Amino acid sequence: MQPYKPILKPFARNLRSNMTDAEQLLWSKLRRKQILGVQFYRQKPLANYIVDFYCAAANLVIELDGSQHFEPNHQASDAERDRILESLGLRVLRFDNRQVMQELDAVMRVVFEAVEKGVLLIPPSPPFSKGGGV
Repeated sequence: MQPYKPILKPFARNLRSNMTDAEQLLWSKLRRKQILGVQFYRQKPLANYIVDFYCAAANLVIELDGSQHFEPNHQASDAERDRILESLGLRVLRFDNRQVMQELDAVMRVVFEAVEKGVLLIPPSPPFSKGGGV
């Protein structure tokens, strides 16, 4: 389980209730294990942040950016945020809202490939054996 600040939970809950159109559209494609049977979470607290979408099985974060993210100060804070999330072993994908709304198939191809790669990088659990000891 990734670390997070518990104080962020009510804020995340509020964000889940007020998703943007782009977030709602992407969520409709991520929810209910539609991609390789893996679970995605929306508006998930991780570290000091609330990420838009998170897939633990693939160590993947997806962020959707509105136009304000193109401003220099937002780009700097986004880069720092990505660096911290990557230091936790997470891969961060960023799309702008327009891409999701107008190029959803292309966005989903990138997401699918990232999930596929992330799931393949996670070593399988050792088989469970009954009794026997060492």
